[in-house]
Amino acid sequence: MKQYFKLFDLSQKVDYKTEILSGLTVALALIPEAVAFSLIAGLSPLTGLYAAFMMGLVTSVLGGRPGMISGATGAVAVVLVSLVKSHGVEYIFATVILAGAIQMLAGIFKLGKFIRLVPHSVMYGFVNGLAIVIFLSQLDQFKVVNAAGVLEWMSGNTLYVMLGLVLLTMLIIWGLPRLTKVVPASLTAILVVSAVVIGLGVDTKTVGDIASIQGSFPPFHIPAIPFNLESLQIIFPYALIVAGVGLIESLLTLNLIDEITETRGRGNKECVAQGAANMLSGLFSGMGGCAMIGQSLINISSGARARLSGIVAASMLLVFIMFGASLIEQLPMAALTGLMIMVSIGTFEWASMRSFGKMPVTDVLVMVLVTLVTVFLHNLALAVLIGVIISALVFAWENAKRIRARKHVDAQGVKHYEIYGPLFFGSVTTFNEKFDVLNDPQEVVIDFAESRVADMSGIEALNKITQRYRKAGKTLHIKHLSDECKTLLKNAEKVIDVNIIEEPSSQKMSVNPA
Repeated sequence: MKQYFKLFDLSQKVDYKTEILSGLTVALALIPEAVAFSLIAGLSPLTGLYAAFMMGLVTSVLGGRPGMISGATGAVAVVLVSLVKSHGVEYIFATVILAGAIQMLAGIFKLGKFIRLVPHSVMYGFVNGLAIVIFLSQLDQFKVVNAAGVLEWMSGNTLYVMLGLVLLTMLIIWGLPRLTKVVPASLTAILVVSAVVIGLGVDTKTVGDIASIQGSFPPFHIPAIPFNLESLQIIFPYALIVAGVGLIESLLTLNLIDEITETRGRGNKECVAQGAANMLSGLFSGMGGCAMIGQSLINISSGARARLSGIVAASMLLVFIMFGASLIEQLPMAALTGLMIMVSIGTFEWASMRSFGKMPVTDVLVMVLVTLVTVFLHNLALAVLIGVIISALVFAWENAKRIRARKHVDAQGVKHYEIYGPLFFGSVTTFNEKFDVLNDPQEVVIDFAESRVADMSGIEALNKITQRYRKAGKTLHIKHLSDECKTLLKNAEKVIDVNIIEEPSSQKMSVNPA
């Protein structure tokens, strides 16, 4: 367990100034996101802020990807909305604790490796969809509550001031790195725009206009629900979805950060850390969460590469909640909005646009479909699942078309079928069509030197072809089966009568007529 408590990689040099300043920037960016997501779920703003603190701290200390930021997320908030309405906040805390336990089990049993099954086209779609979602979510900051208590779009000077401040923020973030990299551009932009607004008394939307962030240390709280089977039946489906959504988003974000930093994170360790963070979040009055791609990219683009930045971000967030709420609530939302818009621009995989007309049509369609599901349904798990399923079916179809048989009759009158391509559920029909049982000679050889039996459908296909030749009173030899194929056949003996006899002297398998 020592690996889970190792805060820093001693082989990696840590730039403490960069880590601390980057962590401070992330802490400021976490506040509006956590507040917004908690309100989406119908919860108190402090519930989201406590989750952001606990998730950020625990995953930074124990996680498998230094530099990645976790907190309260919209993906989790959307799942919890109906449960809040039907059963209340106490069931949310219990659900998050159970979801954390499921995530820890996923890490312990090393299920994080299955993220490798996500194709690159799905990754592109996931990232592009998230970039669009981040951008669209910032449009809400251009709305204000009118006299009737209804949200409406800004207009007039209010809109012009907001747009001007947002553009100023974006200009600083874009231009400052071209002049100097001594200080993080994102933090500088927030401080400069805030100084302009506060110093000149500019009337614009601030963090305090959204909700108060004043609070105390997260209180320890055991969920006040009946500990019985009925409660478990209520929370388990939600916990399973929260766990799945959280792991998918976290592991995909981990892979993205891996590509950017050209390093390798540890997926299973991250699963355990996410689970521990969610369990503690539920016990300390938080709504739970997962990795946040926007804040993670802010952190990485600011130069942070170690765990310290995440620890600083979580710690400063708590300091803001407990001691600096009055100051933080004066920050203009325009600065944070401009920052998140730049994050969305940087998140979008612009290189994916060049794939149109150059990559396989199915890959492009999968990428677009995953993007659309992410944007319109806000369900990352469903988007990734759909993309993986379609990609798998396309792969199976393409491989099903590749099975073929080369045929010839040798000097002894034995007909040989040399099989090429995998024999699996998708290629079984084509495989069966290759054989002319009635017109074949008395002895037939099927050679699998260039093929392999991949699944139960392939085994059943062998079973049926042997039966067809036996009924015709002919002898069938099957040779050059791989060791894996032989293992499959042996394991299937009690399920399917394969009717194949191995001849040790010639190391071939044959079926003789009854």
